[in-house]
Amino acid sequence: MSNNKEKLFTEFQAPTTQEWLDKIQVDLKGADFNKRLVWRTNEGFNVQPFYRREDVLKLKTPESLPGEFPFVRGNKKNDNVWYVRQNIDAADAAAANAKALDILNKGIDSLGFCIPGDCVSEDFIATLLKDIECECVEINFHTCMKHCVELVEILKAYFEKKGYDKNNIVASVDFDPIKKMVKDGKDTSAMIATAAELVNALRDYPQFRCVCVNSELLNNSGAYIVQELGYALAWGNEYMQQLTEAGIDADTAAKKIKFNMGISENYFMELAKFRAARMLWAQIVKQYEPKCDCSCKMIVNATTSKYNQTLYDSYVNLLRSQTEAMSAALAGIHSMVVTPFDAPYENPSEFSERIARNQQLLLKEECHFGHVVDPGAGSYYIEHLTDSLAKEGWKIFLQVEEDGGFLTSALEGKIQQVINATNEKRHADAAKRKEFLLGTNQFPNFTEKSDGKKPLSCQCCCHQDGESEKGLHTTRLAADFEDLRIHTENTRVPMAFMLTIGNLAMRQARAQFSCNFLACAGYKVVDNLGFKTVEEGVDAALEAGADIIVLCSSDDEYAEYAIPAFKYLDGRAMFVVAGAPACMEDLKAAGIENFVHVRCNVLETLKEYNAKLGI
Repeated sequence: MSNNKEKLFTEFQAPTTQEWLDKIQVDLKGADFNKRLVWRTNEGFNVQPFYRREDVLKLKTPESLPGEFPFVRGNKKNDNVWYVRQNIDAADAAAANAKALDILNKGIDSLGFCIPGDCVSEDFIATLLKDIECECVEINFHTCMKHCVELVEILKAYFEKKGYDKNNIVASVDFDPIKKMVKDGKDTSAMIATAAELVNALRDYPQFRCVCVNSELLNNSGAYIVQELGYALAWGNEYMQQLTEAGIDADTAAKKIKFNMGISENYFMELAKFRAARMLWAQIVKQYEPKCDCSCKMIVNATTSKYNQTLYDSYVNLLRSQTEAMSAALAGIHSMVVTPFDAPYENPSEFSERIARNQQLLLKEECHFGHVVDPGAGSYYIEHLTDSLAKEGWKIFLQVEEDGGFLTSALEGKIQQVINATNEKRHADAAKRKEFLLGTNQFPNFTEKSDGKKPLSCQCCCHQDGESEKGLHTTRLAADFEDLRIHTENTRVPMAFMLTIGNLAMRQARAQFSCNFLACAGYKVVDNLGFKTVEEGVDAALEAGADIIVLCSSDDEYAEYAIPAFKYLDGRAMFVVAGAPACMEDLKAAGIENFVHVRCNVLETLKEYNAKLGI
C-alpha cells in the first residue's frame, strides 16, 4: 500500500507559485492582478488570492504547540471546550435565581449576573446563588464599580460558608473604570486604585478574575478588527502597569485580568484576531518577568456583535451571530455569549434566548467544535491573517504607548476620536452600499413592517444620557436606514412603479435593482413584465396610484424613451431613470433630475425623495 502511495505522488509534479501566477494571468485576460484579485483590508494589509506552504514557513505562529507559550494555538492541550454563557438581569434576586437554575438545565454552564449597585448585600447574594453549585459552573458579576469590593467580600464569605474549594471557583467581577472613560468621556481614573484592593482580596482564588478589559465596547462602536485588537492590548497593559506599580507581583496581576471582546462578521479575520491577541498578550506579560509562563495566558469572554444587528429582517441576525460564534469557538476562547437576535428592539424574549443558547450548543454538541485543538492551525490563509493582524495590532499598541499609555489617550479622547471616525466612515459606506447589511441596505424584505418595533436604548444602570465630546458613538450600522424606514411607515408609504420597456435583460435587471433600492426606505414597489410604449406604462402606473415611476431600460434606449415618458407624465408623479446612461446630461437638460444607480448614496437619495414627496 505504501509503495502505491509513493508511486501515486511521484507521478504528479507540484506546480510552482510562478506557474500558478502565470495561469491566473492568462485567465484574467490582461486585467490587473492586484486590482482584480488582491484584497486591501480595512485592517491595513493586503490579502492574496492564494497562499502556499512557502508563505507560512517564514512565520513564527506555527512554531509552538497548543497550551504552550505564546499560546497562539490556544490555552489548552487536550480540547477546545469553552463555557456557554448567558447574561441575566439580576435586579430581582429571586427571579434571576429561578432563571439561572432553569437555564443551567438547558446547556448553560456560565452565568453572568448584572446587579444594580444598591442591591448588593449578603441576603441578595444568598438569594441569587441559592441552589447553584458555584464549583460546577462559571459565575460572573457586573455591578456599579463603587460596590465591587463590597460584592467581592460578600461572595468570599458566601463561598466559605458553603465550604467551596477556592481552587474550583471560576468567576469574574467586571471592574473596569477605564470603560467609563472610553464610553462616556468621564474621568473615573481615581477608581483605578481600587483594582489593587480587589486583586489582594482575591489572592486565594486563582481562577477568580476581577479586572476587566471591555474592548467589546469598541467592537459595538464600529471599530475595525485590528483596532479592537491593538487597543485591547494597550488597555490590558495599562492595568498591568497600574497593578504592578501598586505592589502586585506580575503573576498575580496577569491572572486577575480578563478580556471581554466582541466578535464581528469577518469570519476568518475574527478567528485570526483571537489567535493573534493571545500571542501578543503573552509577549506583553512576559516583559513583566512573571515566574510562570501560565501567567501569560489571555482569558477571553467573546460576545457576538450588536453593531451589525438589524431591527428589520431580524432573523438574519441569527446568520450573523452564528458565523461570529463559529469564529470565536474555532479560535479557542474561554467563554462566549451569543447576543439574541431581537436585542436591537426589545429585551430578549424567552424564545430568542433559547435560540441564542442553542446556537452555541449546536457548535459544541453537534459540530464537535470543542473536540479539536486549534482547528485553524496549518491553514496557510489563517496563519497569514494571524501574523498580519499581529503586526498591525502591535503598531497600534506601540502608538498608544508612545502617546503615554491607554489611560492618558482615553482621558484626552484620542481613542474615542479614532473609533468614532471609523464608525462615521462605516456609516457612510453603508449609505453608499460599499458595506452591505442584508435586509437593510441590500435586498430588504419588501413587505415587512416594523409593527411598532423601535430601537432599544441602553438600560444599563451606569449609562450616561447623551454623548459627551470625548465619548464613543455607539449607533448601530443599520440605524440610519431603520430611522428612515420607520419614518416612512409612520408618515405615508409611497408606491414606486417600474415602467419596464425595451431590452428584456436590462429592463429586468434595472427593475430589480430599483425595487431593492427604493424598498430600503419602506416604499411599496411594483414590478412589471414590460410595456410596448411609454404612454401605456405611464397610464398603468397612474391608474395603480403610483407616486414614483421608474423607467427601466437599457442605456442606449433611454435616449429614445426617457424624454417622451417624462413629458407624457407631465409632473403627475415623480419620474426616475434607473441607471446612469451616457445621455444623462441631455436628460437633465430636458428636466429629468432623478437617477438611481450603483454610484448613488442610497440613504441620502431616499431622504431626498422623501422630502420631494412631502414625507
